[in-house]
This record gives sequence, C-alpha cells and structure tokens, in this order.
Amino acid sequence: MKDRIRPVICAFMAAVFYAVNTPLSKILLESVPATFMAAFLYLGAGTGVGIMYIFRYKQEKSNERLGREDLPYTAGMVLLDILAPILLMLGIRCGSAANASLLGNFEIVATTMIACFLFREGVSRKLAAAIGLITLSSIILSFEGGESLRFSLGSIYVLLAASCRGLENNCTRRISEKSSYQIVTIKGLFSGGGSFVIASLLGEKLPDPAHILLVMLLGFVAYGLSIFLYVRAQKDLGAARTSAYYAVNPFIGAFLSFLLLGEALTASYMAAMMIMIAGTLLVVMDTLVRHHMHQHTHVFTHTHDGTTHTHTVVHSHDHDHYIFTDHHSHRHSLKELEREYGHSAGRC
Repeated sequence: MKDRIRPVICAFMAAVFYAVNTPLSKILLESVPATFMAAFLYLGAGTGVGIMYIFRYKQEKSNERLGREDLPYTAGMVLLDILAPILLMLGIRCGSAANASLLGNFEIVATTMIACFLFREGVSRKLAAAIGLITLSSIILSFEGGESLRFSLGSIYVLLAASCRGLENNCTRRISEKSSYQIVTIKGLFSGGGSFVIASLLGEKLPDPAHILLVMLLGFVAYGLSIFLYVRAQKDLGAARTSAYYAVNPFIGAFLSFLLLGEALTASYMAAMMIMIAGTLLVVMDTLVRHHMHQHTHVFTHTHDGTTHTHTVVHSHDHDHYIFTDHHSHRHSLKELEREYGHSAGRC
C-alpha cells in the first residue's frame, strides 16, 4: 500500500511547491525582468538539487544515470524548459496571477493529448470529458470581456507555456526511470543557462544580488523540489496520471494570489473555476478507476516426484485499462507463476 500511496503524495507535494511560484513571481517581477526571472528560477532549482546530488551521487548505480539513448528526450526537455517559463513570466506580468494559476491546468489537456496521440497512451470517456471542461474553462478565462471579445494577451502566453509544459512532461516521462537528481540538475542548469543567454541578448537589465538570491530560492522550492517530486511520481504513475494529481496546484496558486496580492474575484473567474473543478474531479475519478484492484483465482496442475496435484492461487491484477469486464482470463506458464507467487514447483 505504501508503494502505491508514495507516488501520489509526491505528485500532490510537487503541486503544492509549484503553487507558490505564480503569486511570488508576480511580486518579484516588479524588480526582475521576465527572462532573467525564468533564468534564475531554473538556476536556483539546478543549483539546489545539484548540491543534494553531490551527497547522493556515489550511492547511484551507473544504469540509473542518463545515457546517450536518452539524449533526444533530454534535449527536448531542456529546450521546452527554456521556452515555457519565459512565456509564463510574460503571461503573469501582462495579466492576473490568479488567472495564470488557474490557466495552468491547461497543462493537463496538453499533457494528456500529447501522451495520447504522440505516445499512444489511452484516453477514457471521463478523461475526454475532463479535457473538454478544462478547455472550456480556459477559453472563459482567456477572454478580456466586453463587446470586442478579444483574447487576453497574458492568457495566451500562459496557454502557450502550458502547452510547452505538456510536451515537456512527456519528454521527461521517457527518461523518468533514470536519476531524478540528475534530471532536475541538468534541467535547471541548462534551461536556466539558456534563458540567461536569451535575457542578455535581449538587453534585459541584470537584477541586483538580493533579488537574484530571492528568485533562486523561490526556484529551488517551486521548480527544484517540485520537479524532483514530479519526476519521482512519474516513475510509477505515468505522464497523464501524474498530471491529474498535480491539478490541485492552480487552485492553491489562485488562493495564494487572492491572499497575497488581493486580486478581486470576478464573475467569469468564479464560473471558470467551477468548470475547472468539475474537470479536475473527472480526471481524479478516472485515475482512481485506472488504479482499480480486483482479485481472481488461478488454478493450475502439475506433476513432480510422480505425484499430480493442484495449486489454487488468489492474487490481484492492477489493470491499467480504462474499460474491462468482470469475466476474463490470463494464460500463465508455470515459470511465470513461480516468479509471480514467490514459490517453486518443488514446494507445495
């Protein structure tokens, strides 16, 4: 049971740590340019987890570390992590922090759709309905209102950032079996370094040391620890499922925005939040169905020492399918059953 609960706790804690990012970034963006902000957030994550990795490195096996075969997904992860936070910081600066927090849930849609169409993960009816509700909520939040029905520039930036995150989540999922420490350290240092170069080329003014330290500290918590726990959760839950549990983060972020920034609750925001909550609940319900455990019996007969006898074994299957029937069968060889049930044919 602990092995099943641990990844869920990791996903929820990743959401809580990331939730502090939006409101606190909104405050810091008053003194730090957007691209440098993205750079130092990731540099803080990479530096902090890198220091943790120093004490862990010798305990890792060589096959736990990233290899050449992981290079395409690692490169994709880094490039998307350069782009996504820059778009997010622009969105937060241009618009409401509460809206940006809630729109972050579009990441679920992007992650799931990419997992489905590009990496062939299944999508149930519940998940499809959830995607529709979250998309509708995102559209409501994206309009500026009034007769012009113009889209908010800030919301568009956030939606683009969420889409980049969705693709990046799937890239990270491909390498999530490897060292979480190494993944986050590479992600932080290389993505942060790339953003730093872009900020310098754009001519942004370098922040003062005090603000750099604050942003890096925020980056260690909101990006470093959050990504570390997210990758740990992905090992067991997969990209789509981890994204589902992670969905609580926008609601925590929106609440902190009201608490710290005093942003007003609008009618459209409340309507969008209700729709978003309904979509999120469907995602969680779908995830619970996928974790459904049920028991059934295998009866098999074999002969040893001149005696024929029967074993009856009751066990559970974790069906990672969306739809299954009550009556079904599995064919196992005796060798498979020996491995699965932990006994040999010589012991009755």
